Amino acid sequence: MRRHTLRSVPEAESYRRSGAWIGATVADAARDLLASGVDRDAFLGDAQPSGVGQIIAEAETLVAALQALGLHEGDVFSFMLPNWREAAVINLAAAMGGFVINPIVPIYRESETSFILSDCSSRLIFIPTVFRRFDYAQMIERIRSKLPDLSHVVTVRGAAPGAIRYGDLTEAVGRRPRLPRVDPAALKLIMYTSGTTGSPKAVLHSHETLARAVAASSKHWQIGPDDIVLMPSPVTHVSGYSNGLERPFLDGTRTVLMDDWKADEAVRLIDRYGATMTVAATPFLQELITAAERLGSRIPTMRCFACGGASVSSSLIQRANEVFAHACVFRVYGSSEAPFVTLGFTGYDNRQLAASTDGRIVDYEVRIVDEQDQIVPPGADGEILAKGPALFMGYANSNQTAESFTADGFFRTGDVGHLVGGDALVITDRKKDLIIRGGENISAKEIEDALHRHPDILEAAAVSMPHARLGEGVCAFIVARSATVPTIDEVGKFLAGVGLARQKAPERIEPVDSLPRTTSGKIRKDVLRSRIVSIVSAEQGRPSAAE
Repeated sequence: MRRHTLRSVPEAESYRRSGAWIGATVADAARDLLASGVDRDAFLGDAQPSGVGQIIAEAETLVAALQALGLHEGDVFSFMLPNWREAAVINLAAAMGGFVINPIVPIYRESETSFILSDCSSRLIFIPTVFRRFDYAQMIERIRSKLPDLSHVVTVRGAAPGAIRYGDLTEAVGRRPRLPRVDPAALKLIMYTSGTTGSPKAVLHSHETLARAVAASSKHWQIGPDDIVLMPSPVTHVSGYSNGLERPFLDGTRTVLMDDWKADEAVRLIDRYGATMTVAATPFLQELITAAERLGSRIPTMRCFACGGASVSSSLIQRANEVFAHACVFRVYGSSEAPFVTLGFTGYDNRQLAASTDGRIVDYEVRIVDEQDQIVPPGADGEILAKGPALFMGYANSNQTAESFTADGFFRTGDVGHLVGGDALVITDRKKDLIIRGGENISAKEIEDALHRHPDILEAAAVSMPHARLGEGVCAFIVARSATVPTIDEVGKFLAGVGLARQKAPERIEPVDSLPRTTSGKIRKDVLRSRIVSIVSAEQGRPSAAE
């Protein structure tokens, strides 16, 4: 696997001189926190001990066990876990041992999981045995013969044939790890994100880039040791990973992990623990508002709710800031590649900007450019380019890196938007052919490739469609081979049969005689998106114009 990075030496040196890169890992930060006398629970609501010292000791034992299994500094290992405290131990162990960690979202199935494990040459994977009625151990067993680099499978909170129990690794006595001097500039994380080509892209971050994303947000939101983070977002996403697993050691905060989102339970947890902040996608906010009203709580301790990852309407932010005790909800914009390009507008006086924009640009240089990379006039739409100390190091594939960066190091986000007032960003469209369903990036081409394997489908095009709860759903326009058009249930079963996650199955099928195309033969996705927006709007009895 090629691990191409795009950080010039002068650029890196400037970030270090300015203090943007702190020259330390999250493991260093955890030890410093413990040395300062902080040894309270870093993770709340879990029956297992979660004190800072306990987490560090467990992580050190795990490093020794991984080394005994043959893993060396620089080796990649994966975890495919729900929001469990063990994920924090595993992440800390990776930083201690100089391993490269690869989080995999638990909704993935055989197709995505086998691609990722193979592409990053993962040596080991941590999995649950069964979670939400899905057997992960059986899935890994089905694909393991195709993964020659995968030497070990470790089950967390359970046991399975042919796998090692997590407890057998962390409960061993007498093992002492050989802790290397880990370079903070070294590759720390490989996180896969869906691309327009169908195959996920391997996003590379160093210890320093991810730590900077947390530091910049902490300063802007004034986050400190007294804050308690509710984390329903998957810790296998960059937002859940950084804010849920790493922030407790970087900032001294505490995290309440939710492995199963239930809005009523979220309200109770916020009120019970006095949670002060969270980062979550649109569906979480929508359901939290309804639950808070139903339970008669205004969640008065919450002072910072960063909402992003999917389309966020102004009316939703406005409603939240009326229901909750404080004007604590705001929109943010970022990605796995560029975490937190904007950090939102906080406070009562900024509630209109919090609702009408995607946030204030903080810690990034941003350009809005046309198709020729020329900066557009103020207020005009264009592609968003970003550069800053929290920006990723590049993709594992050097060709993808070259395509995604300008000559002077700006990342082409593929998103379209404009500036308001010079420092606020408004996202208006996407050049990328992605569907963002409840904060999950879904590749339209990946769905189309699977649909084209269906014997009754001649041609298919997948596009986003409005979805009241998730922001966007998946609509498939289908040209059938005959008069028989597969039903939505048949399509869902077929996609499950070829190993796609059920979240990628279309919520709607639109039969068509042909697909609209450009003169060069490309499918007009803009026409199809517009068509489904009009159809859904008509069904709901309202105008289709944007809010």
